[in-house]
Amino acid sequence: MDKLLFAICLGGAVALGFYAIFQLFAQTPGEDRTYKDRPPLLFRLFWPLIQLIAASFRWALSARSEKRYLLALQRAGQSYALTPAQFFAGKLVSAAIGLLFGWLIVGMLGSSSLVIPVGLGVFAFFYPDLWLKDITKKRNLVILKSLPFFIDLLILSVEAGLNLSGALQQAVNRSRPGPLVNEINRVLRDVRAGKSRIDALRDFSERLDFTPVTSFVSALVQGDRTGSNLGPILRAQADQRRIERFLRAEKLAMEAPVKMLGPLIMFIFPCTFIVIGFPIVMKFMASGL
Repeated sequence: MDKLLFAICLGGAVALGFYAIFQLFAQTPGEDRTYKDRPPLLFRLFWPLIQLIAASFRWALSARSEKRYLLALQRAGQSYALTPAQFFAGKLVSAAIGLLFGWLIVGMLGSSSLVIPVGLGVFAFFYPDLWLKDITKKRNLVILKSLPFFIDLLILSVEAGLNLSGALQQAVNRSRPGPLVNEINRVLRDVRAGKSRIDALRDFSERLDFTPVTSFVSALVQGDRTGSNLGPILRAQADQRRIERFLRAEKLAMEAPVKMLGPLIMFIFPCTFIVIGFPIVMKFMASGL
């Protein structure tokens, strides 16, 4: 009788727990994502849970952290895919996955140490930040590569008699899709919405916070404000961007030998020593030494 009563109570508790979880997910406010980008893969896998955590634990995200996450998302081009609260919720979900994986490893090893679960949890909590920095670095590299050609199109459009807004639109129409085109399209949308061209360009510079783009925007703003001819200014910017690309390629070429030392020492040198030393060792063994 006691076992039956215990089983009934346990089943009722489990049912109430599932009902409470269902109500939490049902009461999570919806989000209109018609004009938003798809979230990254990790966020899509746990999207209902992330939405729930973002709505329930928004109080844990300070205004300073929210602003910092928003700037990081803008620089990575993810501001139309995630909000700061959703990104913070993704970090919490990642930390929970790291803890569970750490406990699984500890259970397989038969240990009771907390170092592995806590270490994996901390690493998983900060992994989205590392991922965001990597995305930002790759995005800036794409922008740096496409900027000189984009400026060349601007020069042709300006010297053909178009104003700056028309030149930007023509350059966008004739450029390959990419991060730079997306950002310039946002600038043009801001201008059409009523924002001044200078403010829209400055917002573009602040969103990326990338030195070549900041220099390019400063030259455009200065030329637009003074009413001077933009052709020579843009030509100087294009030359400068190409010089920066060449210097970056030269730097990477000089770093290549240093980066090759690790694989050489760890993988190639031991194999070489084995191939060279094996006949010598065999001769010593054959001679009885």
